[in-house]
Amino acid sequence: MRLRVIDIETTGQEPPAEIIEFGRVDLTAESRGCWRVGKPLARLYRPLQGIPPETAAVHHLTEEIIGPDAPVCTPEKLRLAVWGGDRPDVLVAHNSEFEQSFIPEAVTSPLPWICTYKAALRVWPEAPRHSNQVLRYWRGLRLDVILAMPPHRAAPDAYVTACLLVELLKSATVEEMIAWTREPKLLPTIPFGKHRGLKWIDAPRDYLEWLARQADMDPDVVWNARRELAARPGRA
Repeated sequence: MRLRVIDIETTGQEPPAEIIEFGRVDLTAESRGCWRVGKPLARLYRPLQGIPPETAAVHHLTEEIIGPDAPVCTPEKLRLAVWGGDRPDVLVAHNSEFEQSFIPEAVTSPLPWICTYKAALRVWPEAPRHSNQVLRYWRGLRLDVILAMPPHRAAPDAYVTACLLVELLKSATVEEMIAWTREPKLLPTIPFGKHRGLKWIDAPRDYLEWLARQADMDPDVVWNARRELAARPGRA
């Protein structure tokens, strides 16, 4: 089995922002329970609409660094980036909803996705935060610094996520993580309000019922409230 971890850098948080860097790292199953992390690969793409300074301040990619001869990230180029080399069986990203918002299903189908962010919420609910960089240090991963740095670049971030995925695979199967990815985020605690930081199991029933009725609330929060209510005896 081949799990292809990908990461993208863009000119903004959502389309029609453009992809300006695509990175990937393959995880290959070698023997029972053992995975080989491959070499990170990355490609730069030239934006057609420029790079806002507030976005450049995150990944430090500029049009001068990318250069005028870099290709534009067309659907054909994106398909080649996703599928190039040995065929992957699963696509992986940390907070894969972001990558999936930029990479059309027509490009990735029929490959399933694993979101390592959602998986980490399930496997390590006690982590201080669940970004890939926080998890990297919280788990004490000893990574190749040359491959892991700098953060907020596609190849290093894909490499860090790949190494976290190896850790996750010690506690969960590929199939479990695919299933979790298809569900909302399982939040360890209530993320806001007067009960912020409280575990769902400790939340008052009337508060959960109020959350569950909110049509304009974060759908992950509503799902978690309804999930906790369903698990309690005496549910109406």
